[in-house]
Amino acid sequence: MKKEDLRIVYMGTPDFAVESLRTLYESGYNVVGVVTMPDKPAGRGHKIQFSPVKQYALDNHLRLLQPEKLKDEAFLAELKSLQADLQIVVAFRMLPEVVWDMPKLGTFNLHASLLPQYRGAAPINWAIINGETETGVTTFFLTHEIDTGNIILQEKTPISSEENAGDIHDRLMKMGGELVLKTVDLILEGKAQGQAQAHIADLKPAPKIFKETCKIDWQKNTDEIYNFVRGLSPYPAAWTELKSPNGEVLTLKVFETKTEKTTHNEPVGTLLTDGKKFIKIAVSDGYLHLISIQLPSKKRMSAEDVLRGFNFAGFEIF
Repeated sequence: MKKEDLRIVYMGTPDFAVESLRTLYESGYNVVGVVTMPDKPAGRGHKIQFSPVKQYALDNHLRLLQPEKLKDEAFLAELKSLQADLQIVVAFRMLPEVVWDMPKLGTFNLHASLLPQYRGAAPINWAIINGETETGVTTFFLTHEIDTGNIILQEKTPISSEENAGDIHDRLMKMGGELVLKTVDLILEGKAQGQAQAHIADLKPAPKIFKETCKIDWQKNTDEIYNFVRGLSPYPAAWTELKSPNGEVLTLKVFETKTEKTTHNEPVGTLLTDGKKFIKIAVSDGYLHLISIQLPSKKRMSAEDVLRGFNFAGFEIF
Protein backbone atom coordinates (compact mmCIF):
# COMPACT_ATOMS: atom_id res chain seq x y z
CA MET A 1 0.00 0.00 0.00
CA LYS A 2 1.23 3.49 -0.85
CA LYS A 3 0.99 6.33 1.68
CA GLU A 4 -1.63 8.13 -0.41
CA ASP A 5 -3.79 4.98 -0.25
CA LEU A 6 -3.62 4.67 3.56
CA ARG A 7 -6.84 6.24 4.81
CA ILE A 8 -6.21 8.09 8.10
CA VAL A 9 -8.66 9.70 10.51
CA TYR A 10 -6.91 12.15 12.84
CA MET A 11 -8.30 13.15 16.27
CA GLY A 12 -7.03 16.11 18.27
CA THR A 13 -7.89 19.58 19.55
CA PRO A 14 -5.15 21.93 20.93
CA ASP A 15 -1.99 23.44 19.45
CA PHE A 16 0.01 20.40 20.55
CA ALA A 17 -2.02 18.25 18.13
CA VAL A 18 -1.60 20.52 15.09
CA GLU A 19 2.07 19.72 14.54
CA SER A 20 1.45 15.98 14.09
CA LEU A 21 -1.47 16.63 11.74
CA ARG A 22 0.58 19.10 9.73
CA THR A 23 3.52 16.70 9.50
CA LEU A 24 1.32 13.86 8.26
CA TYR A 25 -0.55 15.98 5.75
CA GLU A 26 2.54 17.67 4.34
CA SER A 27 4.28 14.29 4.06
CA GLY A 28 1.62 13.14 1.62
CA TYR A 29 -0.49 10.89 3.82
CA ASN A 30 -4.19 10.63 3.02
CA VAL A 31 -6.03 12.28 5.92
CA VAL A 32 -9.66 11.48 5.08
CA GLY A 33 -11.14 13.04 8.21
CA VAL A 34 -10.31 15.18 11.24
CA VAL A 35 -12.22 14.82 14.51
CA THR A 36 -12.03 17.64 17.04
CA MET A 37 -13.99 19.06 19.95
CA PRO A 38 -17.18 21.08 19.35
CA ASP A 39 -16.78 24.85 19.23
CA LYS A 40 -17.04 26.63 22.58
CA PRO A 41 -17.33 30.28 23.58
CA ALA A 42 -14.14 31.73 25.01
CA GLY A 43 -12.90 34.98 26.51
CA ARG A 44 -14.81 37.85 28.05
CA GLY A 45 -16.97 38.31 24.97
CA HIS A 46 -17.87 34.60 24.89
CA LYS A 47 -17.14 34.54 21.18
CA ILE A 48 -17.06 31.19 19.47
CA GLN A 49 -13.48 30.12 18.82
CA PHE A 50 -12.33 27.25 16.66
CA SER A 51 -9.87 24.76 18.09
CA PRO A 52 -6.37 24.96 16.54
CA VAL A 53 -6.91 21.54 14.93
CA LYS A 54 -10.22 22.67 13.42
CA GLN A 55 -8.58 25.80 12.02
CA TYR A 56 -5.85 23.74 10.39
CA ALA A 57 -8.42 21.36 8.92
CA LEU A 58 -10.45 24.25 7.51
CA ASP A 59 -7.36 25.95 6.08
CA ASN A 60 -6.44 22.74 4.25
CA HIS A 61 -9.97 21.71 3.24
CA LEU A 62 -9.96 18.51 5.30
CA ARG A 63 -13.22 16.81 6.19
CA LEU A 64 -14.20 17.81 9.72
CA LEU A 65 -16.26 16.03 12.40
CA GLN A 66 -17.15 17.65 15.74
CA PRO A 67 -19.25 15.22 17.76
CA GLU A 68 -20.77 16.20 21.08
CA LYS A 69 -20.80 12.53 22.11
CA LEU A 70 -18.47 9.90 20.74
CA LYS A 71 -21.12 7.17 21.01
CA ASP A 72 -23.69 9.16 19.04
CA GLU A 73 -25.07 6.93 16.28
CA ALA A 74 -24.91 9.64 13.62
CA PHE A 75 -21.25 10.31 14.41
CA LEU A 76 -20.37 6.61 14.41
CA ALA A 77 -22.10 6.17 11.05
CA GLU A 78 -20.20 9.11 9.57
CA LEU A 79 -16.91 7.90 11.03
CA LYS A 80 -17.49 4.42 9.62
CA SER A 81 -18.27 5.89 6.20
CA LEU A 82 -14.76 7.34 6.05
CA GLN A 83 -13.44 3.75 5.88
CA ALA A 84 -10.29 4.59 7.77
CA ASP A 85 -7.45 2.09 7.77
CA LEU A 86 -5.85 3.84 10.75
CA GLN A 87 -6.83 6.36 13.42
CA ILE A 88 -4.40 8.65 15.23
CA VAL A 89 -5.16 10.41 18.51
CA VAL A 90 -3.16 13.37 19.83
CA ALA A 91 -4.41 15.41 22.81
CA PHE A 92 -8.06 14.54 22.35
CA ARG A 93 -10.53 12.64 24.53
CA MET A 94 -10.81 9.14 25.93
CA LEU A 95 -12.31 7.05 23.13
CA PRO A 96 -14.94 4.34 23.53
CA GLU A 97 -14.00 0.93 22.16
CA VAL A 98 -16.52 1.23 19.36
CA VAL A 99 -14.39 4.12 18.03
CA TRP A 100 -10.82 2.98 18.63
CA ASP A 101 -11.52 -0.56 17.45
CA MET A 102 -13.06 0.55 14.14
CA PRO A 103 -10.08 0.70 11.71
CA LYS A 104 -8.43 -2.53 10.55
CA LEU A 105 -4.92 -1.28 11.43
CA GLY A 106 -6.06 0.00 14.83
CA THR A 107 -5.77 3.35 16.59
CA PHE A 108 -2.62 4.76 18.12
CA ASN A 109 -2.02 7.66 20.48
CA LEU A 110 0.84 10.10 20.95
CA HIS A 111 1.53 10.71 24.65
CA ALA A 112 3.87 13.39 26.00
CA SER A 113 5.80 11.22 28.44
CA LEU A 114 7.97 8.14 28.57
CA LEU A 115 5.27 5.60 29.28
CA PRO A 116 4.47 3.86 31.55
CA GLN A 117 5.43 6.89 33.65
CA TYR A 118 3.07 9.87 33.74
CA ARG A 119 -0.09 8.31 32.41
CA GLY A 120 -2.86 10.89 32.46
CA ALA A 121 -3.94 14.30 31.25
CA ALA A 122 -0.97 16.49 32.27
CA PRO A 123 2.29 14.57 31.77
CA ILE A 124 4.44 17.59 30.89
CA ASN A 125 3.43 19.54 33.98
CA TRP A 126 3.87 16.68 36.44
CA ALA A 127 7.25 15.60 35.10
CA ILE A 128 8.63 19.09 35.78
CA ILE A 129 6.81 19.50 39.10
CA ASN A 130 8.41 16.25 40.25
CA GLY A 131 11.85 17.45 39.23
CA GLU A 132 12.46 14.96 36.42
CA THR A 133 15.57 15.51 34.33
CA GLU A 134 14.27 13.55 31.34
CA THR A 135 11.00 13.12 29.48
CA GLY A 136 9.90 12.30 25.96
CA VAL A 137 7.11 11.18 23.66
CA THR A 138 5.55 7.77 23.14
CA THR A 139 3.29 6.29 20.49
CA PHE A 140 1.18 3.31 21.53
CA PHE A 141 -1.84 1.33 20.37
CA LEU A 142 -5.04 2.16 22.22
CA THR A 143 -6.68 -0.42 24.45
CA HIS A 144 -9.29 -0.43 27.22
CA GLU A 145 -7.24 1.11 30.05
CA ILE A 146 -6.04 4.66 29.49
CA ASP A 147 -2.39 5.06 28.38
CA THR A 148 -1.58 1.36 28.87
CA GLY A 149 -1.42 -0.02 25.31
CA ASN A 150 1.56 -1.61 23.58
CA ILE A 151 4.34 0.88 22.84
CA ILE A 152 5.32 1.41 19.21
CA LEU A 153 8.06 4.06 19.50
CA GLN A 154 9.60 6.36 22.10
CA GLU A 155 12.00 9.26 21.97
CA LYS A 156 13.71 10.91 24.94
CA THR A 157 14.80 14.46 25.66
CA PRO A 158 16.47 16.07 28.71
CA ILE A 159 14.77 18.64 30.94
CA SER A 160 17.11 21.35 32.13
CA SER A 161 16.57 23.00 35.50
CA GLU A 162 15.78 26.32 33.76
CA GLU A 163 13.04 25.01 31.45
CA ASN A 164 9.35 25.39 32.18
CA ALA A 165 6.25 23.58 30.95
CA GLY A 166 5.93 25.87 27.95
CA ASP A 167 9.49 25.12 26.83
CA ILE A 168 8.99 21.36 27.10
CA HIS A 169 5.53 21.53 25.50
CA ASP A 170 6.97 23.19 22.40
CA ARG A 171 9.86 20.74 22.10
CA LEU A 172 7.69 17.66 22.61
CA MET A 173 5.15 19.01 20.14
CA LYS A 174 7.85 19.06 17.45
CA MET A 175 9.27 15.71 18.51
CA GLY A 176 5.77 14.27 18.60
CA GLY A 177 5.06 15.27 15.03
CA GLU A 178 8.21 13.49 13.89
CA LEU A 179 7.43 10.40 15.99
CA VAL A 180 3.88 10.17 14.65
CA LEU A 181 5.24 10.23 11.10
CA LYS A 182 7.81 7.51 11.91
CA THR A 183 5.05 5.45 13.52
CA VAL A 184 2.76 5.69 10.50
CA ASP A 185 5.68 4.79 8.24
CA LEU A 186 6.26 1.64 10.33
CA ILE A 187 2.58 0.73 10.25
CA LEU A 188 2.49 1.19 6.48
CA GLU A 189 5.47 -1.16 6.17
CA GLY A 190 3.85 -3.72 8.48
CA LYS A 191 6.68 -3.38 11.01
CA ALA A 192 4.87 -1.83 13.99
CA GLN A 193 4.83 -4.74 16.41
CA GLY A 194 4.16 -2.95 19.67
CA GLN A 195 5.78 -3.91 22.99
CA ALA A 196 3.93 -4.30 26.28
CA GLN A 197 4.61 -1.53 28.76
CA ALA A 198 7.05 -2.38 31.53
CA HIS A 199 5.68 -3.24 34.95
CA ILE A 200 7.05 -0.60 37.31
CA ALA A 201 6.24 -0.53 41.02
CA ASP A 202 6.74 3.22 41.47
CA LEU A 203 4.43 4.62 38.79
CA LYS A 204 4.03 8.38 38.80
CA PRO A 205 0.60 9.59 37.63
CA ALA A 206 -0.21 12.76 35.66
CA PRO A 207 -3.78 13.65 36.65
CA LYS A 208 -5.67 16.60 35.25
CA ILE A 209 -4.70 19.92 36.79
CA PHE A 210 -7.33 22.18 38.35
CA LYS A 211 -7.08 25.66 39.84
CA GLU A 212 -6.79 24.21 43.34
CA THR A 213 -3.84 22.08 42.20
CA CYS A 214 -1.89 25.23 41.34
CA LYS A 215 -1.81 26.86 44.77
CA ILE A 216 1.71 27.13 46.13
CA ASP A 217 2.42 25.30 49.39
CA TRP A 218 5.05 27.42 51.09
CA GLN A 219 5.76 24.62 53.59
CA LYS A 220 7.69 22.82 50.85
CA ASN A 221 11.39 23.46 50.31
CA THR A 222 13.00 25.78 47.76
CA ASP A 223 13.58 23.14 45.08
CA GLU A 224 10.07 21.74 45.37
CA ILE A 225 8.43 25.15 45.01
CA TYR A 226 10.81 26.17 42.23
CA ASN A 227 9.89 23.04 40.25
CA PHE A 228 6.20 23.51 41.03
CA VAL A 229 6.20 27.02 39.60
CA ARG A 230 8.05 26.15 36.39
CA GLY A 231 5.92 23.02 35.97
CA LEU A 232 2.85 25.26 35.74
CA SER A 233 4.39 28.09 33.73
CA PRO A 234 3.21 29.80 31.62
CA TYR A 235 -0.13 28.03 31.88
CA PRO A 236 -2.17 27.53 34.01
CA ALA A 237 0.32 29.25 36.39
CA ALA A 238 1.03 28.71 40.06
CA TRP A 239 -0.62 31.14 42.46
CA THR A 240 -0.65 32.31 46.03
CA GLU A 241 -2.88 34.59 48.08
CA LEU A 242 -1.65 37.72 49.83
CA LYS A 243 -3.41 39.68 52.55
CA SER A 244 -2.88 43.44 52.64
CA PRO A 245 -2.53 45.41 55.90
CA ASN A 246 -6.21 46.41 55.62
CA GLY A 247 -7.32 42.79 55.22
CA GLU A 248 -7.85 42.74 51.47
CA VAL A 249 -6.93 39.40 49.88
CA LEU A 250 -5.47 39.30 46.37
CA THR A 251 -4.35 36.42 44.19
CA LEU A 252 -0.84 36.64 42.80
CA LYS A 253 0.18 34.43 39.88
CA VAL A 254 3.80 33.33 39.89
CA PHE A 255 5.55 32.36 36.64
CA GLU A 256 9.22 32.35 37.54
CA THR A 257 11.25 32.13 40.73
CA LYS A 258 14.85 31.89 41.87
CA THR A 259 16.08 29.94 44.86
CA GLU A 260 18.27 31.31 47.63
CA LYS A 261 19.33 28.52 49.96
CA THR A 262 20.33 29.80 53.35
CA THR A 263 19.53 29.56 57.04
CA HIS A 264 17.31 32.24 58.55
CA ASN A 265 14.98 32.89 61.46
CA GLU A 266 11.97 34.13 59.47
CA PRO A 267 8.69 32.23 59.84
CA VAL A 268 7.84 30.16 56.76
CA GLY A 269 5.70 32.22 54.40
CA THR A 270 7.06 35.62 55.43
CA LEU A 271 7.09 38.09 52.53
CA LEU A 272 10.15 40.33 52.34
CA THR A 273 10.81 43.16 49.88
CA ASP A 274 13.03 46.20 49.55
CA GLY A 275 10.22 47.95 47.67
CA LYS A 276 12.41 48.44 44.61
CA LYS A 277 14.10 45.34 43.24
CA PHE A 278 13.11 42.13 45.00
CA ILE A 279 10.23 40.22 46.53
CA LYS A 280 11.07 37.00 48.31
CA ILE A 281 9.24 34.49 50.48
CA ALA A 282 10.82 32.68 53.41
CA VAL A 283 10.68 28.87 53.22
CA SER A 284 12.22 26.13 55.33
CA ASP A 285 15.63 26.07 53.67
CA GLY A 286 15.97 29.62 52.36
CA TYR A 287 14.00 32.03 50.20
CA LEU A 288 12.10 31.94 46.92
CA HIS A 289 12.62 35.13 44.93
CA LEU A 290 9.62 36.03 42.79
CA ILE A 291 11.00 36.93 39.36
CA SER A 292 7.93 37.06 37.11
CA ILE A 293 4.44 37.64 38.54
CA GLN A 294 0.97 38.91 37.71
CA LEU A 295 -1.38 40.95 39.85
CA PRO A 296 -5.17 40.65 39.39
CA SER A 297 -6.37 42.36 36.17
CA LYS A 298 -2.77 43.16 35.19
CA LYS A 299 -0.38 41.64 32.70
CA ARG A 300 2.58 39.44 33.57
CA MET A 301 5.57 41.56 34.61
CA SER A 302 8.93 41.29 36.28
CA ALA A 303 8.81 41.74 40.04
CA GLU A 304 10.99 44.82 39.66
CA ASP A 305 8.50 46.41 37.26
CA VAL A 306 5.57 45.54 39.53
CA LEU A 307 7.33 47.19 42.47
CA ARG A 308 7.48 50.46 40.54
CA GLY A 309 3.72 50.77 40.85
CA PHE A 310 2.70 48.53 43.75
CA ASN A 311 3.70 48.57 47.41
CA PHE A 312 3.91 45.13 49.06
CA ALA A 313 4.89 46.53 52.45
CA GLY A 314 2.89 44.82 55.18
CA PHE A 315 1.47 42.09 52.92
CA GLU A 316 1.37 38.54 54.25
CA ILE A 317 0.91 35.12 52.68
CA PHE A 318 -2.74 34.23 53.27
